[in-house]
Amino acid sequence: MTSSGMTSAALRLDFLPWEYAGASLAERERQAARCRALTGSVSLAADAYVAESAAVFCEELRMGARSYIAAHAYVTGSVLIGADTTINPFTAVRGKVVLGDGVRIGAHTSLLAFNHGTAPDRPIYTQPHTSLGITVGDDVWIGSNAIILDGVTIGPHSIIGAGAVVTKNVEAWSIVAGNPARKLRDRRDPKPATPTAPTPTAPTVSGPAPTRAPAAPQARLAELAAGFAGKARAQADALLARCFDGEKFVDQPGGEAAVRPWCDAIEIADLLLRRAPAGHSTAELISRLRAAEVSVLDGPGSYHVLCVGYALQLLGSCFEHPIAVDFEIDRLDGLPWARNAWSAGAAIDSVGTAIARNLKDHSDSTMLYPLMGWLTTNADPATGMWGQPHPDDGWLQVVNGFYRLTRGTYAQYGLPLPYPEQAIRTLLAHSQDQRVEFNACNVLDVIHPLWLAGKQTDHGRPDGRRWAEQILAEILDRWIDDEGFAFAPDATDNRAIPGLQGTEMWLAIIWLLTDYLGFSDALGYHPRGVHRPEPLITLSR
Repeated sequence: MTSSGMTSAALRLDFLPWEYAGASLAERERQAARCRALTGSVSLAADAYVAESAAVFCEELRMGARSYIAAHAYVTGSVLIGADTTINPFTAVRGKVVLGDGVRIGAHTSLLAFNHGTAPDRPIYTQPHTSLGITVGDDVWIGSNAIILDGVTIGPHSIIGAGAVVTKNVEAWSIVAGNPARKLRDRRDPKPATPTAPTPTAPTVSGPAPTRAPAAPQARLAELAAGFAGKARAQADALLARCFDGEKFVDQPGGEAAVRPWCDAIEIADLLLRRAPAGHSTAELISRLRAAEVSVLDGPGSYHVLCVGYALQLLGSCFEHPIAVDFEIDRLDGLPWARNAWSAGAAIDSVGTAIARNLKDHSDSTMLYPLMGWLTTNADPATGMWGQPHPDDGWLQVVNGFYRLTRGTYAQYGLPLPYPEQAIRTLLAHSQDQRVEFNACNVLDVIHPLWLAGKQTDHGRPDGRRWAEQILAEILDRWIDDEGFAFAPDATDNRAIPGLQGTEMWLAIIWLLTDYLGFSDALGYHPRGVHRPEPLITLSR
């Protein structure tokens, strides 16, 4: 039992109410008791669900079939909800609100169908309330952290971007985003319209203006990318053989024994050849990888959660047992967010990936919701990040940590970022900092978040495309025949020597760059490992 008297199964249903369709008789009886305790005029379909932890105090509440109100939602007033409509955790729905059929409302969203008077003759707290009401049509998706203000009507089939503040009516089939929200395009238009409003100014970062060469035309870039991919496939076996010393895979010829080169070799072979590395049986590789040390939050085994877990998946296998992730959530507060946000983000990545692996492979969701709750609470609404910049290195640590954190959580679970537009502004500001070394980590840490946030909003797209074109044009020329990519092509140490890590990372980066630009099909390959674009686990919203 939890401290509130709820069983773990009841708590799970509160946060995952879509599972109520398969509820036990005892769970259905408990839900029936919950609904009988509701006050006011109440009419609920037999399979509607109201979370026990939700604060629901309505004068009138109507809910259609298969609709739900999830954990810790705050619902008051006169609320009429159609069929297949979902109010997700921590959402506020207050006043006269009508929701159509098939409406999806993301977590931490507010629909506020009332207002205060603003006359100057009395204090605000004594002003009378007004209420025009909010109406949401059928088949509408409202992203997390959005705010819908009184008097707004949202037309059917529309999408409201995460974090949007909607102050005016939204036409049917519209995609809107921003503060205040504006229309980006019609959902039926296959080509997103070019934004007409100016892009907000990005945070300033010290350093000289960028000096990279002008971007190549996209048609030419697509042609170069296709040619590169064909060459990489033809040389894949040769570059893998170069890094196998007869007993083990090493990152570079003469390198030390480690777990990651085995995983990188498996990823490269799968990406380019869709098979295991030549000369190695699947059974042998699985046995070797399962012997690797795995840990979360700290220790040398934290990255193995990622690389070993995905390499095993590419081989058709998985970890034999769930990864230990049970810890006090307050421990996350003690991670080095102030000065080493990359390390903190990497720790979150290992935890998020371990939870995803446990859920996918062993149906174990331990720590999933405490982790996501902590992340949502601690995201900075001004920057979209976790952590703060430092004069010595600007946004570098914060952006690098943001990539690792969001890759291991939001991306792997198919969840929207809390503040995508703010994150894009920070990413674009960081991308102009010429102090940052041109290496695989630093480029990946910008393009993956840009690509991920770009699934929610077109904010900053022109600047992002220019940056992506410049980087793609530069890296395609850095491939070395039969050896692959160096991790840091411009470095003066062994990081400028081609190896498995650099090759695996840059291959994934090139896919992300081309997909962000709209022509990843030209490559003829698609990442399926650590940098796969699809979620590992999709959580219904």
